[in-house]
Amino acid sequence: MAENSSIPLPSEARYGPGNNVLLKVLAIVLFVYGFILSITLLGIGFKLFGTGLTSALFKATANPLVALAIGILGTVLVQSSSTTTSLIVGMVGAGTLPFGSAVPMVMGANVGTSITNTLVSLAHISRSDEFKRAFAGSTVHDFFNICSVIVLLPLQVKFNIVGASSHLVEAVFEGFGGLKFSSPLKLITKPVAEAIAGGLGDNGYLVVVAAIVLLLLSLRYLVKTMKSLVLSRIEQFFQRYVFRTPALGFILGIFVTVLVQSSSITTSVVVPLLGAGVLTLQQIYPYTLGANIGTTITAFLASFATGSVEAVAIAFAHLIFNCYGIIIFWPLKVIPITLAKRLSELTLKSKLIPAAYILVVFVIIPGAIIWLGT
Repeated sequence: MAENSSIPLPSEARYGPGNNVLLKVLAIVLFVYGFILSITLLGIGFKLFGTGLTSALFKATANPLVALAIGILGTVLVQSSSTTTSLIVGMVGAGTLPFGSAVPMVMGANVGTSITNTLVSLAHISRSDEFKRAFAGSTVHDFFNICSVIVLLPLQVKFNIVGASSHLVEAVFEGFGGLKFSSPLKLITKPVAEAIAGGLGDNGYLVVVAAIVLLLLSLRYLVKTMKSLVLSRIEQFFQRYVFRTPALGFILGIFVTVLVQSSSITTSVVVPLLGAGVLTLQQIYPYTLGANIGTTITAFLASFATGSVEAVAIAFAHLIFNCYGIIIFWPLKVIPITLAKRLSELTLKSKLIPAAYILVVFVIIPGAIIWLGT
């Protein structure tokens, strides 16, 4: 048999490669619809709770540190900032969560999502030098997000810097008719969402649970399908073109994250290259920042489904928080890069340090803040 001959896989033999791609594209459309439907259903569910839940959430998230901690811990639990920010947008759109409390929660979601690539780096733990490089490359994402929160949360609390900027930008887009995108989305999802709610007896608890399950499933399979469709091509593209310049790395970080709908995948995919010494911290840092920008698209998609001005504003808050962080910590990249390097050097002394770091930063501290603040 010739060396280049091949036996087609069953799926290829039956459908053909082109049809397989078409099926995946149709699946993506279906999952996007499911995602938008879940946000609409979530809004209906929260409204069914009445004022009791609203006042309870207002009280619980009045403390910005508690709101931040909820954002961190919630994202750690669901392993997806897209899920967390979509839920936040849905609650803001339904009037259940105040905008002022949602901003720190979005900041927390940014911190919480960085746990994934840090966990991925643990696969290299048996090889010390390789793990040191991989762990540094993964935690630089953590430190960028943490440093951004340390600087911007006090400014938000004192001067409403992120909130005011978000409403300003949202007002400009509203003036140009940007919010009209919500109309067709509500048109195709609201009747279905109302039918589902009616089928569940208009029970707020059941409707919210159904919405969250639909949201999780839609995002999970959306990411999975998009990953299978584009990631192999992206990996080849990495080897040829990416990381040649900081600007190119940044742009590709945005582009790849928009395609796969997950900053966790975007940042995790380069961890093995870091461990192998193919890439350096300086090379992947702009790419990581781009991933933070790209992941904000999910919040915008969710906000357009609500038709709420405040929901669109909180989506802009997610974007603006990351933009401000980049403006500060791209020029000052030495801070997160140095912190990541110093922490990775400690892993040579004890393999318990990475586990302790993950538990303390992502679980114990936010858990303690929530417990003490509520």
